[in-house]
Amino acid sequence: MKPRQIVPNVHLVGAVDWDRRLFDALIPLPDGTSYNAYFVQGSEANALVDTCDPARCRTLMEQLDELPAPDYLVINHVEQDHSGCTPDLLRRFPDLIVVCNERAKGMLIDHLHIDEARFRVVADGDTLSLGDRTLTFLFTPWVHWPETMSTWLAEDQILFSCDFFGSHYATNDVFADKHEVYDGAKRYYAEIMMPFGAQVLKNIEKVTQYPIRFIGPSHGPVYDDPGFIIEAYRDWAGGEPQNIVCLPFVSMHESTLLMVDHLTAALTNRGVAVERFDLTTLDAGELASSLVHAGTLVLGCPTVLAGPHPLAAYAAFLANALKPRTKFATVIGSYGWGGKTVETLVGMMPKLKVEYLEPVLCKGMPRVEDYEALDRLADTIAEKHQGLVPRNFADFNVCRPEG
Repeated sequence: MKPRQIVPNVHLVGAVDWDRRLFDALIPLPDGTSYNAYFVQGSEANALVDTCDPARCRTLMEQLDELPAPDYLVINHVEQDHSGCTPDLLRRFPDLIVVCNERAKGMLIDHLHIDEARFRVVADGDTLSLGDRTLTFLFTPWVHWPETMSTWLAEDQILFSCDFFGSHYATNDVFADKHEVYDGAKRYYAEIMMPFGAQVLKNIEKVTQYPIRFIGPSHGPVYDDPGFIIEAYRDWAGGEPQNIVCLPFVSMHESTLLMVDHLTAALTNRGVAVERFDLTTLDAGELASSLVHAGTLVLGCPTVLAGPHPLAAYAAFLANALKPRTKFATVIGSYGWGGKTVETLVGMMPKLKVEYLEPVLCKGMPRVEDYEALDRLADTIAEKHQGLVPRNFADFNVCRPEG
């Protein structure tokens, strides 16, 4: 793939990874991904902003064959899918200067063993002149590492945001179709950014002090309608939870499944949306995306060896790590003779700022009184959800097609 123009003398380079299906040995990639870098050609100097995953260095190098030699390499974020080609670039271009902040410098030395002599360290708000173009460096920590920054190209009003505003979405389109990219961008936010929601909101306010015509993230297409993704991020990070129950579950002998089916129907009859996830076939990204807006988390879990089923424990661990804005949580499930399933699961989610509702556990196959308890739980959830916005209220406002 050749360099692709965003505006004259500013090109999208890097690699589209159509077939990758797992990231960090953890995150499913149903739509592949991309590793974006950006080449900015000035009248006096040229800059490459970020690199790409080490496995795709050859693709990046072939694109650079068609461009002038870069004088500067700006590293916004040290994670190797963005910085991994730096050693190869330094060997190819002996005079190339690595531009980054102080914290990133130390991390690049640790991770990639870059020679200290190759760095130019910048502070928040510093600028770098390329002649007729100027780069401004904006520190945006914790979206999603502590050293992360964004780079703003003043003359063309382009924000090179690295992981901030990204999406794991492989496409050969330069610019985003918001109806196509929305789900992938939301999923990406849920998996990567949701634990840092407060910092996300602060950094949105920081970068939007600058006029922005384009946002060039390091994954996914470029936004030529930046207001779309900025407002989506504001909703995901700061909007109110919605009238949704996120219900991940696992069932060994169908007792818990019977309870899940009954609660799903009871909630539906009370006007509460339910998003169910069978943990035996879990796509962690789908569960994370549901947690962005869920008002309540219900874990459906049988007891195994006096504790929670390992798959339900993983769901609890994931929810705790992601720190969604969910307001309520509880546990339903079946047990054989006893145990501490509820206590263990609750103890695994100390970061959730939720009100725990009365759990519903049954011994063996659920009986009439167990179904009645599930009905009471559905009543409680429906009452607690009064005043929450309907499911997808914000999503529909952002991404529904015109007309």
